[in-house]
Amino acid sequence: MKKRSIVMAMAALMMVSAVTGCTSKAVSSDGTFTPKETVNWTVTSSPGGGSDIYTRMISDIMTKENLVNGQPIIVTNKTDGSGEIGRNEVATTKGSKADYTLLTFNSGDLMPMVQNTKNRSSNFRILAIMAVDKQLIFKGEQTKYADFKEAIEAAKNGTKIVIGGSKGDDIATYDAMLEEIGISKDVMSYITYDSTGDAITAALGGHVEFVISKPAAASEYVTAGSLIPVLALSTERYTGNLADAPTLSEIGDYENVEVPVWRGVAAPAAMSDAAAAYWSEQLGKVAETDTWKNDYLEKNKLIGNYMDAAAATEYVTAYEKDFMAANGIQ
Repeated sequence: MKKRSIVMAMAALMMVSAVTGCTSKAVSSDGTFTPKETVNWTVTSSPGGGSDIYTRMISDIMTKENLVNGQPIIVTNKTDGSGEIGRNEVATTKGSKADYTLLTFNSGDLMPMVQNTKNRSSNFRILAIMAVDKQLIFKGEQTKYADFKEAIEAAKNGTKIVIGGSKGDDIATYDAMLEEIGISKDVMSYITYDSTGDAITAALGGHVEFVISKPAAASEYVTAGSLIPVLALSTERYTGNLADAPTLSEIGDYENVEVPVWRGVAAPAAMSDAAAAYWSEQLGKVAETDTWKNDYLEKNKLIGNYMDAAAATEYVTAYEKDFMAANGIQ
C-alpha cells in the first residue's frame, strides 16, 4: 500500500509538472504571453479571395515586423460546409492549442453562421476588427452587356441574368440591390461560390455574366483588363482603376445600396486572457504599419478601422444581435 501511494504521488507530481511546464512555456510569471510554437490561422474561404488576401497580408506583416517572436504562421483554407466546419473547429479548440489558433472572422462569416448553425460570436474570442470593406459588380470580357444599366433593362424585359459571388455579405448586398431595383431572383439569379476568387474564375470563364467582389480580390484582374467594374455598391464612386463604375443612383431612379463588411480576427473561446491580449496588441501594431496602410488599405480601397479586443467584441456582439433580430433568429 505504501509503495502504491508513493507511485501515485509521483504520478500526480509529474502531471502537475507537465501542466506547469505547458503553462510557463508561453505565459510568463507576470502573466504575459509570448508565442513559442507555430501559429495556425484558419480562413474559411478559398485561396485568392478577399479573406485569403487579407489574412496573408496580416500574417506576412506579423512575420516581417517580428510580431510573433520568430514563430511561423501557417494559413489554412477550410471551405467545407461553406466554412462552417472550419469555424466550428476553431470554436471548439481547447487547451494550450487555443493560444496558437487564429481565425479570419468577418461579417460575411457571421451572417450565415448564425443562420445555419448554433455557433454565435460568444463561441469565439474576438481579438480585433481591422478594416471595413465594400463591394462592386464587375463584368467579364465575355459578358454581352455594355454596362449594368443595360443588364437591368434586359432583366426587366424578362431576360435571365446570372451573378456570381461569395457567401454572407455578398448575398446580403445582392439581396439589397434586387430589392432596390425591383427585380426578382428568378430573373437576376445568384450563384454562391466558396470564395470571391472562385466566383471571379467563373466570370473569367464566361460561366456567369457578372460577379460581386471587393476591390482586393478583383484588383489584379481589373489592371489586366479581364474584369471591368460596372457598378459601385457604395454611396459614392471608388477611385483609381475603379472610378469608372457608377453608383446605383447614377444609372437610374434608385437609392444607392451598400452593405459594409467589417473584417476581423477571432480565436477559440478557450484562448487565455494573456494570449488574447497579446494577439490584439500585435494586430494593433499591424494596423499602424505603412505596409498595411499603403499596400493593403489604400491599394484595395478599404477603410482602416482597428478596434482592440474589448471594442471589437462589443461591436460584433451588437452587430450579431441586430442581424438576428432583423432576420427573426432566436
